[in-house]
Amino acid sequence: MKRTKCGIVGCGMISDTYFKAAKRFRNIEIIACWDKIPSRAEAKAQEYGAKAVSLEEMLAMPEIEIVLNLTPPLAHSEIDIAILKAGKHVYSEKPFGVDAEDAKKVVDLAKEKGLRVGCAPDTFLGGGLQTARKMIDDNWIGKPLSGTAIVQGRGPEKWGQAPFFYDYGAGPMLDLGPYYITALVNLLGPAKSVTAVTGKGYESRSFGAEVAEQYRDKYKPYDSYPVTVSTHLAGVVEFECGALITVISSFDVWKHSHVPIEIYGTEGTLQVPDPNTFGGPVKLFKPGYTEWKDVPLAYGYTDNSRSIGAADMAKAIDNNRPHRANGELANHVLEIMLAFDESSKRGAKVELKTRCERPAPLPLGLEDGEIDD
Repeated sequence: MKRTKCGIVGCGMISDTYFKAAKRFRNIEIIACWDKIPSRAEAKAQEYGAKAVSLEEMLAMPEIEIVLNLTPPLAHSEIDIAILKAGKHVYSEKPFGVDAEDAKKVVDLAKEKGLRVGCAPDTFLGGGLQTARKMIDDNWIGKPLSGTAIVQGRGPEKWGQAPFFYDYGAGPMLDLGPYYITALVNLLGPAKSVTAVTGKGYESRSFGAEVAEQYRDKYKPYDSYPVTVSTHLAGVVEFECGALITVISSFDVWKHSHVPIEIYGTEGTLQVPDPNTFGGPVKLFKPGYTEWKDVPLAYGYTDNSRSIGAADMAKAIDNNRPHRANGELANHVLEIMLAFDESSKRGAKVELKTRCERPAPLPLGLEDGEIDD
């Protein structure tokens, strides 16, 4: 089996997942890494048997085919473009970007150069969401008519990195929304419009006991810092298939009891698991039932399988087929998310300009660590 050689740009916490993936998905291999803090890259390189290099060195290494962009969201588009200009495929952490025009430049440049762009989240390839997808495809609930997608909580107010989540490029929609919106597109196909109202419950939040390194010059434990993004976003996403999905994403809620996603069809209702995970439960209700019925998961990858999207992309390049966590999907998801604030500001429905094809489902019966040709 060919092992596609990859480099990692950005050696923060999420990088461990990608380094470890090379041991699970045998078709990828991480051979080099870079971080703006050299000691961080050197530590990861030593731990995982890679080589710490400069960004320029990595982009010049002919053996590297894919560069994994794990930098903060504000840098995603800029780094993606640099990688593509170097003639390499790129797979980015979510979100695809923070600006629609910059994200479009990435998609257009990749097409121009004949290169692949991929992007997390890849949780929709997990056993839970793939099983839910099959239930819809096999007509268990009939035609999807409507549904809900709700992710609410207090937010990471007390984390050491807290200001990041309340600043431009984050907030509950761009931080958690990619999981939910990507899951919905996987289940239902592309969307056509968004109608929403957004706001924020608090003008400032406070730090926890441990202030992250990059904020220590500005903040002390329990200092307050400004909230500069919407922290409660509510709206309706209209899908091309006709389904109307009510979406709520909030950092202003102490506790709630909603399930993550429900899809309401002409012949029944499907409860979909948390799209920030890979497993279940999947539940079904149909006329004649007296209660929900658990649906056995038909697919593997029910544990934490993050980076399966990158492994699928590598396999797809080798076999000249579309990859599933692709740039068109991620760009469409980004436009949907950005449309919530745009609709709220305009006081009107936003018609979407992008679209994508539904990613192909995974085949049944894959062994762990295996990706289909």
